[in-house]
Amino acid sequence: MRVYVINQRKEPLMPTTPQKAKKLLKQGKANVYKLTPFTVQLQYPTGENKQDISLGVDAGTKNIGLSATTEDNVLFEGEVKLRTDIQELLATRRSARSVRRSRKTRYRQPRFLNRKKDQGWLAPSVQNKVNIHLKVVNLVHTLLPVKNIIIEVAQFDTQKIKNPSISGDLYQKGDQLGFWNIREYVLFRDQHICQYCKGKKKDNILNVHHIESRRTGGDSPDNLLCLCETCHKEIHRQGKEHLFKRKSATLRDASQMTAMRWFIYNKGKEIYPHLRWTYGFQTKSTRIMSGLEKDHAVDARCISGNPLAKVSRNSYLFKQVRENNRQLHKFTINKGGTRKSNKAETYVKGFQIFDRVLFGGKECFVFGRRKSGYFDLRTLEGESIHKSASFKKLHVVEKANTLLVQLRIRRKEVKAADSSHD
Repeated sequence: MRVYVINQRKEPLMPTTPQKAKKLLKQGKANVYKLTPFTVQLQYPTGENKQDISLGVDAGTKNIGLSATTEDNVLFEGEVKLRTDIQELLATRRSARSVRRSRKTRYRQPRFLNRKKDQGWLAPSVQNKVNIHLKVVNLVHTLLPVKNIIIEVAQFDTQKIKNPSISGDLYQKGDQLGFWNIREYVLFRDQHICQYCKGKKKDNILNVHHIESRRTGGDSPDNLLCLCETCHKEIHRQGKEHLFKRKSATLRDASQMTAMRWFIYNKGKEIYPHLRWTYGFQTKSTRIMSGLEKDHAVDARCISGNPLAKVSRNSYLFKQVRENNRQLHKFTINKGGTRKSNKAETYVKGFQIFDRVLFGGKECFVFGRRKSGYFDLRTLEGESIHKSASFKKLHVVEKANTLLVQLRIRRKEVKAADSSHD
């Protein structure tokens, strides 16, 4: 385990061992600055001998890999799990606003100027991912004196993913060429036959069904299916939507990665002039030649340029969570036409959602709560610690944040690395 060190000006120094950190704390020469990752601040001026540290960043839309290495050792390694709920939350808000407009409320003059998008505008779900990439890079810079940053930028040809043999002007001739709209194309593709009963119900009225919700799956043809009206109503009434699967995997992640890759690089370059990029095929080649397993943190280590650096026993798991829920009412309509309030108290018995707490000698996070003072406790990896723990048995370790962090101890890779160094 490594203890990170900062000087009196809060600038990062080279990490130290737990034994030395314990000695400094006992002598009053250092104070605890942060619990996870454990960081101490020196209380006296010291020399600043620093090694060349490279930070590798495996950019992604669901996970980010981070690895800060020297030529010999891995000083920091971790994985960040990103939010994937933003698009659905925006769709929920959009539907709520649409319903509000149909109600009799006070007249508000139209505001057309807010329709204009600034140059460099990104969709909120993509902008959030760009921001979190820069945030975690800055986090590592507060822990270690990083001199080089290498980030992997990936470009995906979504047309080639769907059709590997595509070339030339075929890029301009998609599946829907010659059709008036998507609905016409879907009906033609499915031969105007209900894909559930295969025409046995003799219903000539055909509908186009969304396999995944329109809010998250969109109106792409591979998310649409031809059903007769009888089957369509039956499927929604009886909750049989799970019977259908998309005809091909969604390309949302590939599209988002293509859109955000240069935004991450250009924004990062403004802050860190020493930032440079690499490509995915180079990372894959380095990982295979080094005999390493596929993993986000391992890929980041390969990107850093030191794939065979000695691995530490500890790594970190970060999870990005929502900060606030400002929705006033739930969407379920109760008897009498009323909606149940969606507002909950921020604190229950002094605890709030995503507080890091100590329960039974184990650190975990508050993922659910009741007004009576009982809490649902879990780790960031999804392990359930207790479904209904009393507040009397909890102790706050760290207050809630939008970027939760948990220490992970790995054994398999460390043993393999130790044997290879022997």
